[in-house]
Amino acid sequence: MGDGRRENILNILFCVEFYYPSLGGAQEVVRQLAERFAQRGHTVSVATSHIDSRHFDVHNGVRIVEFVVSGNRVRGFQGEVDRYQAFLESSQFDIVLFYAAQQWTFDAAWPVMRSIRARKVLVPCGYSCLFQPSYKEYFEELPAVLRVMDCMVYHAQDYRDVQFGQSAGLESECFIPNAADEAEFSTALDPEFRAQLSIPQGAKVILTVGTMTGLKGHLELVQAFQLADFRGQESVLILNGNTPEFSGKKGDTLSLLRWLAEEYGIAYAAKHGLKMFLQCLGFEIGKASSVHDWARRINKEKESGKHVIVVDLPRDQLIQAYLHADLFVFASNIEYSPLVLFEACAAGLPFLSVPVGNSVEIVAWTGGGEVCPADHDDRGYTRVAPIVLARKIEELLQNPERLSAMGERGREACRTRFNWCSIASEYENLFEKLISQGDVNAKPA
Repeated sequence: MGDGRRENILNILFCVEFYYPSLGGAQEVVRQLAERFAQRGHTVSVATSHIDSRHFDVHNGVRIVEFVVSGNRVRGFQGEVDRYQAFLESSQFDIVLFYAAQQWTFDAAWPVMRSIRARKVLVPCGYSCLFQPSYKEYFEELPAVLRVMDCMVYHAQDYRDVQFGQSAGLESECFIPNAADEAEFSTALDPEFRAQLSIPQGAKVILTVGTMTGLKGHLELVQAFQLADFRGQESVLILNGNTPEFSGKKGDTLSLLRWLAEEYGIAYAAKHGLKMFLQCLGFEIGKASSVHDWARRINKEKESGKHVIVVDLPRDQLIQAYLHADLFVFASNIEYSPLVLFEACAAGLPFLSVPVGNSVEIVAWTGGGEVCPADHDDRGYTRVAPIVLARKIEELLQNPERLSAMGERGREACRTRFNWCSIASEYENLFEKLISQGDVNAKPA
């Protein structure tokens, strides 16, 4: 990874709901930081959920401490909460970093936060439930907990978590953006990649990447793809996404619905469950039908020159998808600071994103993409009209010079700033600054 060792060796704990081999944005951020710190000689541990697919307790120098815990402060906790709290109170860490609010590794620590003998850092990750009525009391109580933290780290410069911290009068705040692994995207093009996915050599390729939760914009994008006029040009849409990882078994329907209810609310899970049930009975549900239904419909229309591929590619092949695509499109409903936009930049792939999370900032920082207009509902979810997205996709694909310039700007931005080597150094400097402030217990109550 090209990282050098430091003389000051720190004992660091990352607390994150899920971790490798689980896949997702939070998992990837913490893995990139944890492994780089371990390579630099620091002692690194991760406290996280038990998952059945993990059969090791050390990975690339990082110790993984599993807890059978799920839920959060609003939904309630299940499992080894007492064991987790005792672990936090009894362990001798220099730094404890909680990655994301509204999940158990942070919320279950509230009662023991003042007893943790370490500098405490929170990356709140956008407060996705800030506008949900069921979280009203949570966010009324949260400022008192945040004042115990030694530093708040934001991935955005102006987003709801930043604004919440300002309104709460927090004093110790820091901006550190997300990034991509530049080296990972420096691999050579595989000349067989298109043939492996039956993609015609001359076809335009549109790519999106996101976990298949129903909220990552796959449906809006496939509808936009169907509406788009590519002027006779063969076009392929790759919808890449994995099934959500649960703190238990992966892939069964009941676990999926329970996870959706916990993550996005009972109403959303019930609607999703009804749709799945009707589809099992063979009913077509019109506009509410699944991504797979839309893909089948488009693929049946051979004369359109359009083809949809729904896959969950292994990482090495997904990298090739980034490198072979002509445009990355991101239509997600709810995000914070999406890693996939930085990954598109690292691949030199121009991107089009709806205004979700801090995507507008990422466009400004990197110059690697553009924003498609979209509305926001009263819960803060982004809802793009498929026809608007279709017109914007058409506009960009008809302007190869514009796409090429965006791709080059994005790659350069990743090379100079938005890469994990640089970002890990920013965290390391922050941690050393916090440690230099003296006795942890001297912080006022």
